[in-house]
Amino acid sequence: MSAELQARACRLSVYPIEEYDAYVSGHPKATAYHLSGWLKAAERAYHHTGWVVTVHREGSLCGVLPLVEVNPPVGSKSLVSLPFCDLGGPLADDDDVRYLLVAEAKALAGINKARLLEIREGGGALEEAQADSAAGKVRMLCPLPEDSDALFKSYKPKLRSQIRKAEKNGLRAEVRTDVEAVDLFYQVFAWNMRRLGSPVHSQAWFRELKLAFGDQMLVGLVFQEDQPVGAGIVLLAGSQASIPWASTLDEYNHLAPNMLLYWALLSHVCDQGCRLFDFGRSTMGEGTYRFKKQWGARPYELIWTDWVTGDGVRQAVNTTHKQTAGSRLRPLIERIWRRLPLTLANWIGPKLRRYITL
Repeated sequence: MSAELQARACRLSVYPIEEYDAYVSGHPKATAYHLSGWLKAAERAYHHTGWVVTVHREGSLCGVLPLVEVNPPVGSKSLVSLPFCDLGGPLADDDDVRYLLVAEAKALAGINKARLLEIREGGGALEEAQADSAAGKVRMLCPLPEDSDALFKSYKPKLRSQIRKAEKNGLRAEVRTDVEAVDLFYQVFAWNMRRLGSPVHSQAWFRELKLAFGDQMLVGLVFQEDQPVGAGIVLLAGSQASIPWASTLDEYNHLAPNMLLYWALLSHVCDQGCRLFDFGRSTMGEGTYRFKKQWGARPYELIWTDWVTGDGVRQAVNTTHKQTAGSRLRPLIERIWRRLPLTLANWIGPKLRRYITL
């Protein structure tokens, strides 16, 4: 290993963000989640501490690893790269730099008395047979052509007719970048999370993301007259677009708002020059997997690696799928959550969700 490499870990608040974001923006494996905006939002909305592990070679930045320190009131502290999304992990010029980034992150976990260090990364493409037989979750990626006309023509007749069906049903779509659009998104998202029995992110989380990402955060909205019935958020990074959240109101699903929502966002980013659309994670064979696949998305491996302090390394691929006592209780918890008044669910939910790193 080259002797001139120097690794260090420091808080996001004291690291030169311009240098960090410039490196991320120029790295071929970077995602929108790697940008400092994700760390800033985690600090401002949820008061988690953001960390940046870096490696310099003769004074030049040659590797970064973003981390968020999550310290729940009950349970163990963890360092995660990155929480609330599928991906994070080291970005490095070479394998030596990557090794140092991970080693420094392990050292930071020990110093901060974090029980768990979790690094989430994307792997290679999976063959259809591999994806269908795998036991965990995959990342769904879709290449985009030169413009939305070519994109629409690439779809099967059934998909094109479903998009037209939504328009014939009187729905209309908008892609916006204003803060008010975030609040409209939250109306749909919070309602849908309560319906699913899941604690919702705070409205402040999405507002802080908007503040941090600016025009690189798009909000797709589908309306029936003036009522928002579908909404989604897309984050942009170079020629890549990622959609971490999308929701519709179930009472309007017969009008196909989800089809119009995804088409509005896909066509918009395609015409803006994006050449890759990240649909996020899905479990093979389930409804969301089939939904994303029809748009042209293909499965890629997700590799989530855990290091447990004092226990050595425990590597687990697709750890989101592992069965725990909590997951066995989940159906009961979901049933209870669905019965909560929306106002109460929206008040309690963020207090819990800030510590749920999935």
